[in-house]
Amino acid sequence: MARDFYEILGVSKGAAENEIKKAYRKVALKYHPDRNPDNKQAEEKFKEAAEAYAILSDDKKRRMYDQYGHDGVNQQFDGFPGGGMHFSMEDIFNQFGDVFGGAFGSFFGGGGHSQQGRANPLKGADLRIKLPVTLEEIYTGITRTINIRSLVECQRCNGTGSKSKNQPTTCSSCGGRGQVQTVQNSVFGQMVRAAECPACRGVGTIVPDPCPECRGEGRIHGQAKREVEIPAGVSAGNYITIRGLGNKGIRGGSAGNLIVEFSEKQHKNFIRHGSDVFMDMKITLAQSALGDEMCVPTIIGFAKLQIPAGIQSGKILRMKGKGVPDVRSKRVGDQLVRITVVTPRKITRKEKKLYEEILLLENKSTLNDF
Repeated sequence: MARDFYEILGVSKGAAENEIKKAYRKVALKYHPDRNPDNKQAEEKFKEAAEAYAILSDDKKRRMYDQYGHDGVNQQFDGFPGGGMHFSMEDIFNQFGDVFGGAFGSFFGGGGHSQQGRANPLKGADLRIKLPVTLEEIYTGITRTINIRSLVECQRCNGTGSKSKNQPTTCSSCGGRGQVQTVQNSVFGQMVRAAECPACRGVGTIVPDPCPECRGEGRIHGQAKREVEIPAGVSAGNYITIRGLGNKGIRGGSAGNLIVEFSEKQHKNFIRHGSDVFMDMKITLAQSALGDEMCVPTIIGFAKLQIPAGIQSGKILRMKGKGVPDVRSKRVGDQLVRITVVTPRKITRKEKKLYEEILLLENKSTLNDF
């Protein structure tokens, strides 16, 4: 069973943001791998603290965790089978460097970075797009074709960035490290802040005769079409990651990932809540008194609904299995129909006569009660 995030950081549930940040800094320093070499237990505690801070430092994720526990944050992070919180050591150093003044790794002597002080600087950035889907598409799952605009390899120089066959030279600004460093004093002692070298863009080399098409980067703007499979039951905020479809890296660097986040289009009949869908339905006074069998809309067509006699406004009827599938378990939710009994504003002469007869019967019935 997963440990409580507040317990991991040693703070109360009502802890303020600065308390959480301070507590995380303390735990991370204690269990940092460079202070605990070859200690798997310390490494797990280090990752555990990073996961806890990732949730508790984000207002939205923290609310989800406080309300639903670990199930809530697992859905927030992904929402698909096998999804959830998975942190590599590099993820932790990159994501939480701001907690330690931007020099988390260098303070301890590297923190998983390469000897040159940079972690795969050639890899391109991830792309993130939003894909709106309808409730009908969510019910069945669907394959959609999307248009991707990204940085792709320059065909003129085959991604080398060079106009000729001349080899790139070492960047004089960073000495080939791809980063420039500044030293700062802090409460933890002397800390080194590393930043991407502006001269070589983090590559560590300079192209002497850059390609005129890509200006030495080895990549240009392009676009392509790609089919994306949307699983049944996705919710707004769920996403899928497609490896290698992000921006191409500089001069032959690997491509980043494409993150497709789903948003849900508003439906004219239904409001979705998890796997269930809600709708309002109006019935007449006669249907309310006598009951009826009605044909009502569902996500994928129509179905019969039995209205019991004597039903009142506000009553909710449940149609089993007429909701949407759960993205994890595939269990299909229900359709909930809220009944409103409508009083007619205008009636015909015949209707008036019938209502008068009913009223007369009701008055006689009432007299018998006294």
